[in-house]
Amino acid sequence: MEWSIAEVARMSGVTARTLRHYGEIGLLPPARIGAGGHRYYEERQLLLLQQILVLRALDLGLPEIGRILAEQVDEVEALRGHHRRLLAERNRLGTLAATVSRTIAELEQSRKDGQPMTAINRPENLFEGVQSSQYAESLRDFPEHAEEVTRLTATMSPAEIQAGQRERTAWMIRLAELMAAGIPAGAEPVQAEIDTQYRALTALRAVSTDEYRAMGRSCVDNEAWYTAYEAIAPGLAAYQRDAIEVYATSRLS
Repeated sequence: MEWSIAEVARMSGVTARTLRHYGEIGLLPPARIGAGGHRYYEERQLLLLQQILVLRALDLGLPEIGRILAEQVDEVEALRGHHRRLLAERNRLGTLAATVSRTIAELEQSRKDGQPMTAINRPENLFEGVQSSQYAESLRDFPEHAEEVTRLTATMSPAEIQAGQRERTAWMIRLAELMAAGIPAGAEPVQAEIDTQYRALTALRAVSTDEYRAMGRSCVDNEAWYTAYEAIAPGLAAYQRDAIEVYATSRLS
């Protein structure tokens, strides 16, 4: 059995224009092209489209989806992998919803009591269930590193991913505490924290001095990353940027 591009668009909610684009880039070629250039799809293409839409829902880009589809051998095993990712995302969103609900309650209570929330917010207050902006939003500016992160997380369990997120948030918290104590960005305790971050970063892949400086600047220049730092403590984004600049100059140059 086969379906026209219009029928596939109606069934899937994907526009015909997008389906044609998927075909043009080799992601979803039609089963055949009939008279007048009309495209037709069979069951295999519908299953492939389902996988593409699942991976898109998991925020993967088309190049990465193409690599995943090219590397997979068995459709059932591939779908099992996608299913695990969806379950992990469902659990993450559930945790995030609970985190937001708790934060709303704390904000309402603080307004009622007339007391501000803690200046340095703890991970359990704000970031449980939140994808670290270091490894989500800002990495779009560093595609090579984003690719390595994607490969790594594909082999990790949801619990391991969550633990990594907590660890990265803990780094931000420790820097915020040093900043709140008035310790300069170039001081040894701060540079020791940056060294820990840099070693974790380069354990994944080599990072040049210029690239690391660019990552530091992204703490301020990337809106999502800046927001994440400032949510922990006002001024933390610039503090992290300055600390990375000192580290790059004194230890990497």
